[in-house]
Amino acid sequence: MEQPLAPYSVCNLAAVNLAEFADKETKTVNYDKLIETVRVGVRMQDNVIDATPYFLEENKVQALGERRVGLGVMGLADLLIYCEKEYGSEEGNELVDKVFETIATTAYRESIELAKEKGSFPFLIGKTDEETKMLREAFINTGFMKKMPEDIRESILEHGIRNSHLLTVAPTGSTGTMVGVSTGLEPYFSFTYYRSGRLGKFIEVKAGIVEEYLQRNPEADPDNLPEWFISSMSLAPEAHADVQCIIQRWIDSSISKTVNAPRGYTVEQVESVYERLYKGGAKGGTVYVDGSRDSQVLTLKAEENEMDSDYVEEVVEQRKVVLVNTIQDLRSTNVTIGSEVGDTCPVCRQGTVEEMGGCNTCTNCNAQLKCGL
Repeated sequence: MEQPLAPYSVCNLAAVNLAEFADKETKTVNYDKLIETVRVGVRMQDNVIDATPYFLEENKVQALGERRVGLGVMGLADLLIYCEKEYGSEEGNELVDKVFETIATTAYRESIELAKEKGSFPFLIGKTDEETKMLREAFINTGFMKKMPEDIRESILEHGIRNSHLLTVAPTGSTGTMVGVSTGLEPYFSFTYYRSGRLGKFIEVKAGIVEEYLQRNPEADPDNLPEWFISSMSLAPEAHADVQCIIQRWIDSSISKTVNAPRGYTVEQVESVYERLYKGGAKGGTVYVDGSRDSQVLTLKAEENEMDSDYVEEVVEQRKVVLVNTIQDLRSTNVTIGSEVGDTCPVCRQGTVEEMGGCNTCTNCNAQLKCGL
């Protein structure tokens, strides 16, 4: 997750399940319900700051001083599907923009109300009234706050604000999967895919939203779903990046989002995606090229991820990547590359994987490849 934090800052994260705010009959968003949920979420997270037992005094000082929280989301793809809007399309992006504007402005207004009740976060309070005024003026003139509605900026000048940061979007991989919705900001990887994790390898996962749609529309063809059932791998990398940049407008901290690129994506193409993210205002970004690792958590087929020889030769010819030649040589021997004890490290290809402190760790580059937790 691309999350900048001050020294000893702590992540206080929560996520709103956006799938719950879709009116499935009218194909619209219930904004009143969303606003009320965000208000409750901000107050809950602010209370968590005081209820947390801090083991390090430095953590306590920083957490109580900035009162940072990070309210995020899951189920964005579900919301778009229920509203019959295609993820990454112009209509879909308009809806995404309005949803996150609602979340951001509601969170800030509620934090201002909390400041009226309980006071501003201490780092925004100076030793004198004049110093406090200067701090508040500096706060509302940051790049993010300049885009906020004027009533919010004026209210902060007058009353302060309870939390230094209010919004961030974590991946919610485990919690989103547990609830049965799309995780974080991501579209569905696929509507039928295989997941590898602590419960085993190649566990088939079927998206419940497809079954729900087929039950509500028995005449629909399961092999020819409407265009708003778009998967992560069928979405253009540029569309992934654009959605992230739209959401970043309304997130004061940072967000976790993966730009999925197809197998064979070149270095120049990856570079252009990062430039698009930077120019679009994203604070960070991740581009993942399918098949670029020895193994990956999500796959479309129940099989190990290995590049075929034709693909490897193509990469060597285009990019002259010496490492690929090394991989080819290792595959022609009996060397086992992986994350198990005794394997050759898949990161540096030089060290051996050994159990160290509960984690399978490379003896050469110290990469922690597998944890026993």
